[in-house]
Amino acid sequence: MKKVLLLCCSLMTLNGFSQEHFSGINISKRAGLLNASINPAELTNMSRKFDVNVFNTSVNVSNNKIKFNDIMKGENLEEKIFTGSDPTSMRLDVLIQGPSVAMKYKKWAFALASAGNIKANATDVDVNFGNAVTNSFLGTAQINSQYNQRMNAASWGEINLSAARNIFENDTHKFSGGATLKLLFPGSYMNMGIDKLQGEVTNDPVTGDVYLYNAYANVNFSYSGSLAESYEDNSNYTKLFAGGLSGIGADFGFNYQLKDNMAPTREDVNPVETANETRRVDEYKLNVGFSFRNMGTMTFKDDNNSSSNYQLNIPTTNPLNLGDFEGTDSVKDIEQLLIDEGYLTKESSNGDFKVKLPAVINLYADYRIHNKWYVSAYTQQKLSDDSQNDFTTIQNIITVTPRFAGKNYELYMPLSDNEVSGFTTGFGFRLGGFFLGSGSIVTAALNNSKQADIYMGFRFGI
Repeated sequence: MKKVLLLCCSLMTLNGFSQEHFSGINISKRAGLLNASINPAELTNMSRKFDVNVFNTSVNVSNNKIKFNDIMKGENLEEKIFTGSDPTSMRLDVLIQGPSVAMKYKKWAFALASAGNIKANATDVDVNFGNAVTNSFLGTAQINSQYNQRMNAASWGEINLSAARNIFENDTHKFSGGATLKLLFPGSYMNMGIDKLQGEVTNDPVTGDVYLYNAYANVNFSYSGSLAESYEDNSNYTKLFAGGLSGIGADFGFNYQLKDNMAPTREDVNPVETANETRRVDEYKLNVGFSFRNMGTMTFKDDNNSSSNYQLNIPTTNPLNLGDFEGTDSVKDIEQLLIDEGYLTKESSNGDFKVKLPAVINLYADYRIHNKWYVSAYTQQKLSDDSQNDFTTIQNIITVTPRFAGKNYELYMPLSDNEVSGFTTGFGFRLGGFFLGSGSIVTAALNNSKQADIYMGFRFGI
């Protein structure tokens, strides 16, 4: 258990990395596959017949305790992450968008896309419990957690089939809808949930050992694939399509545009689309979208699958030495140690088990202020509770992004409020089909961020 908490702490030392993927560029005026990952209806707004994605990646790490300057110093991170009285949360989120293509035909647009997802999280960890497991603990402390403390990781791949259509369009307004069918390929999974832990921890002044006793909780251990064997081996997180096709998901959304009936500038005219001399094909005064994403489940059914629920009972007469977790490399090892000591009573057990996708609702608006100046507002709100053991986690986010954008370039600065890491400010740019950015680089540079992230990619239109 100590190692899995320390692993989450060590993830934050990857200071090239942070929680909204592609913050600032995801609702760019250059509509295409990247926008369709937020709302499939955006496919109808492509200015070219084809949009080809070569490779995009976004890596996010965030927490609610440690700031960027603490990470840079690298001193006593294990102690700082469990300071204060609020539960500690840490999250790693990686999205890889592989080769993908979209095509526009009359009022229709279609897309075939590939993606990989990696998530690792520690959610609502009691600070007294975290300190007792990871640090040199002195004295005695009471644990009275009202949360489900989760250490969770998952990886999976996706093949996505999308379709969108213009529902109504005239010289002023355009309204479209779209949907994406997700074919899900579970990779690997692990979950350790300790729900409403009550107990006491104390330090033996003679040996220095820390003990947990008079403790009660509902506990879940679930694992599948390579993460069942070890959570320390980084390669175990990259086997994205290992489980084969075993799940279905869906996105669907709607898009509205208020067209901007202005004469095109020489820079912005698309030579393929010059038949309409009153408006640029990709220009608007207002672009508004609404979507539901990640609706679905996937079934993990590897040979080493297990999902069990237990009652945890650690009596005062037989306390648990938290140092015993030093030799564990997986949640399976932790589960077996507690079983061998007689602390667990099994309530239910399954082989194959289902895990829900991190379902969210998205709402956004992009407004053209004047000439090439825009401002957008975006929100992502999760539809499920992170405390559920069969759910992969995601954050609530609100982002406002001022942007300066021409046909072949964009400069933007996203300002976000994230559920876990709080306020962040970033910066990014697009030059042709290449883009590079971060949702937190400005606050990170000021040493005032609990998040760090980077994303980049390349795509082109035909």
